[in-house]
Amino acid sequence: GEVDIQPGDPEFMTIQVVRADFATFFEQHHAEMVRAMTLALGDPDLGRDAAAEGFARALQRWSTVSVLANPEGWVYRAGINWARSRWRKIRRERFGLQIDGEARPTAPKDEALVRALRRLSVDHRTVVVGRYYLDWSEDQLATALDIAPGTVKSRLSRALTHLSELMEHNDDRP
Repeated sequence: GEVDIQPGDPEFMTIQVVRADFATFFEQHHAEMVRAMTLALGDPDLGRDAAAEGFARALQRWSTVSVLANPEGWVYRAGINWARSRWRKIRRERFGLQIDGEARPTAPKDEALVRALRRLSVDHRTVVVGRYYLDWSEDQLATALDIAPGTVKSRLSRALTHLSELMEHNDDRP
């Protein structure tokens, strides 16, 4: 049958505290996560959807996620993983057609950098955005992405080398 929880019941109070705690977390990190996922994924709509999915999954597991050292890292990883799954599904449905998002993220303002970021793989964009946009340490990124710190360093090094090459070739300055 149905559980009837009344406002005076301890369960009701626990639910209210969890909702308030999550609401505060959401308000503090939502905009940053949308921007970060937009940059990492290269598409503003997908970035918003991925952030929403990451937060929804965090709310479902809030008692576990809230005590992590970096709960926003958990949301970031959950959103990115959801987007990757969605891309795989779309690719399968469209027999391999690539998705070419027209990202217009609010930051960075340098359009050449945004174009260069789009040319990196999702794995590389994810570590670059996490390290330089979110300002997370390599250890925080490793924890957030559930990969080894050495993998973060390797991906970051390769990504920055590739990004530097892309920026040199796209330099329109005299």
